[in-house]
Amino acid sequence: MAQTQLSTFFLRIASYNNFPTAAGLASSASGLAALVASLSALYELPQSPSELSRIARQGSGSACRSLFGGFVAWREGTDPSGTDSLAVEVAPQSHWPEMQALICVVSDKKKGTSSTAGMQRTVQTSPLLQERLRIVPGRMDAIEKAIEARDFATFANITMVDSNQFHAVCLDTQPPIFYLNDVSRSVIALVEELNRAAGSPIAAYTFDAGPNAVIYALEENMAVVIKAVQKYFPTEEAFEDRLAAGEKVQAARIPERFNEAVVPSWEKGAVKSLIHTKVGDGPRKLSADKGLLKEDGTPKVLA
Repeated sequence: MAQTQLSTFFLRIASYNNFPTAAGLASSASGLAALVASLSALYELPQSPSELSRIARQGSGSACRSLFGGFVAWREGTDPSGTDSLAVEVAPQSHWPEMQALICVVSDKKKGTSSTAGMQRTVQTSPLLQERLRIVPGRMDAIEKAIEARDFATFANITMVDSNQFHAVCLDTQPPIFYLNDVSRSVIALVEELNRAAGSPIAAYTFDAGPNAVIYALEENMAVVIKAVQKYFPTEEAFEDRLAAGEKVQAARIPERFNEAVVPSWEKGAVKSLIHTKVGDGPRKLSADKGLLKEDGTPKVLA
């Protein structure tokens, strides 16, 4: 009896993520990376994560980095065909386990300008983009060295400067693109003041193509960051800390030199929710009972 090749079967694919979609939090990256990783596992493909990243980035540029855990870089490449534009691991998750992130969901609504459309417009109209393209390669080298050395101060400074320049380029686009809002800018002020009051960088903010902030901090300082964010941006939803840092947050103290006049206190709900997480370990193959499909192949209904 002839065997039917698996590659000729029809597939039913179910995808789910717990991040707001199209809000500047890389939901497309997670979904497309999961799709590529799942198909690779299903068909038992021999390609490495770097090779698979070339496929993932065609759906979403950021997806190429999500084929790995730990700290990852997307190499630009030099071949006009784009075949050497792929992701590589800079350091594994175990290299700097103290690194954590606090995601401040300022808005879970779909943004007015998509990342793809915005970048196309920026390429066409922003004179500042050429200067950014000149500077970014050097920043990539510097931040990789900072990660290798576990140098948080350098990591923080590069992260914040690069985020600010990205949004300056967005403003230089015609017509200008406004991804950040007043709450976003207040989060920036909060982090900058925390760092000034602490005497050295203890936190770093970054914003992608949306108003939602990602604040990096080492585990020893994250409780202070969470406490400050909760004080000035009380969330709409109750904060359920995934890393169980509640007691540390209660005991944490905002630096005495912190100037409260720098950051306005916002009404409840200015930041809808917080997500406290750490460096991930990359795609994982789950057992059948934890999948998104029922035994008959139809999608499960997720709450």
